[in-house]
Amino acid sequence: MDSRLYFVLGDLGGNILIGLVVGWCCAMLVAVGWPMFMTMLLTMAIGMLLGLIFWLPLAYFFGAMEVMLPVMFSGMVAGMVVGMWATMAPMSAAEGAGIGATCGLASLVLIWILNNSMRGVRRFGHRVEKGA
Repeated sequence: MDSRLYFVLGDLGGNILIGLVVGWCCAMLVAVGWPMFMTMLLTMAIGMLLGLIFWLPLAYFFGAMEVMLPVMFSGMVAGMVVGMWATMAPMSAAEGAGIGATCGLASLVLIWILNNSMRGVRRFGHRVEKGA
């Protein structure tokens, strides 16, 4: 993942946008009382499908592989969280969009943390060994 400001803002905006759209769609679709397991599978698939659709225009500006994983993961997480939440309590479209956007942001932060922990600490393009 690129750490230049343009790409960071693109990742941030793209993941929040996909979370918002998926959350809105799932909140509009799911009703209270739906079976949770089937709802989770359906909304996860909707999230990944919308992530795939949104990935293409975002990939043109921010890089294909750098955008695909975070956007599809954010869509999947937002779909599952909003969908399962909507089966337990009535949810408006705005609430679903807000929860979905929060899921998109949280997913991106998790991916950044995992990516940086796997790559190690880097300063000026060089890897810094532990204890050095």
